[in-house]
Amino acid sequence: MNDRLPRMLADIEELVRCESPSHDEAAVSRSAGVLAGIGTRLLGVEPDRLPHHCLRWRFGDGPTRVLLLGHHDTVWPIGTLVTHPFRNTGGILRGPGCFDMKAGVIQALHAVAELPDRTGVTVLVTGDEELGSPDSRELIEAEAAGCAAALVLEASADGGALKTERKGVSLYRVRAEGRAAHAGLEPERGVNASVELAHQILAVRALADDGEGTTVVPTRMTSGTTTNTVPAAGDFAVDVRIRTLDEQRRVDAAMHALRPVLPGARLIVEGGPNRPPMEPAAALYDQAVAAAHRLGLPSPGQAAVGGASDGNFTAGVGTPTLDGLGAVGGGAHADDEHVIVAELPRRAALVATLTADLLAPLRPVRAASPGW
Repeated sequence: MNDRLPRMLADIEELVRCESPSHDEAAVSRSAGVLAGIGTRLLGVEPDRLPHHCLRWRFGDGPTRVLLLGHHDTVWPIGTLVTHPFRNTGGILRGPGCFDMKAGVIQALHAVAELPDRTGVTVLVTGDEELGSPDSRELIEAEAAGCAAALVLEASADGGALKTERKGVSLYRVRAEGRAAHAGLEPERGVNASVELAHQILAVRALADDGEGTTVVPTRMTSGTTTNTVPAAGDFAVDVRIRTLDEQRRVDAAMHALRPVLPGARLIVEGGPNRPPMEPAAALYDQAVAAAHRLGLPSPGQAAVGGASDGNFTAGVGTPTLDGLGAVGGGAHADDEHVIVAELPRRAALVATLTADLLAPLRPVRAASPGW
């Protein structure tokens, strides 16, 4: 992998320079084309070009045993390269989407390219993860079902830690409908949607459970029309993060059980679970630690994080999942987004070794190839 580093850096630069904000269909399509070319050169076969700018490389005629998963869309709008240009100086690589997660995608392709036998491996790279994977979720779940493991090449946690646990996500919209009236002349004839929303916000906030790690956060709110009119309608959004399916079900039931407080008000609750929790796969993490030791690398740490990824979906179908195997660095979605160059070959070697171990669980463990 050290020998591969110059080529890896060139591939990352090519992909980062092809800006791919999730909402821009043409841009994500161009990115898929660039990535398909890189992957074809590295792996010797063209990917399946799937709907919604997803790419899939599947090796062997049998079922997939190991799924390597990533995405090539980013949160950065077209033109970000002007203010945040691609740079590789002082051992630090920068550029929009480099950490989250274009470097990880390239690491995955180089890792698979090093495998002596790729049978049973599938690499899936999607194009809508930053939108919540609305179009690719079914594909991800179908590819993950029945696999021995899903390895997610999202960026690492702080200090290069692997992400062994991710909270699940539920999203809601609570709408209150009241009755308009003149705020000065006859406010008593109105039903104030803003006041109803205030009651509901307090009720929703009370659903949080610090002990269980459950957060229930009212976020964006709108209500009313003019400053002298009793608001006839309004709504607010709710972001829920949970660690277990039981908690996700509890909050969901409570959200849909909300009832109006003001006489004459009407309440509408929309939404529900968006991503299941990614609960720990201890045995898979232990295999990663063993692989690191054989490579002469320090044990990667582990972290539980609140942010979600497509790893939530793979874990949700029962597939042991390990996340954060991609780039080591920081600043995801932020101006200081960066990747530590020295960690690129180490992380790619870890992914290659772990994948090989998972493909041959019954064969004796062998020392890593000097080429890794």
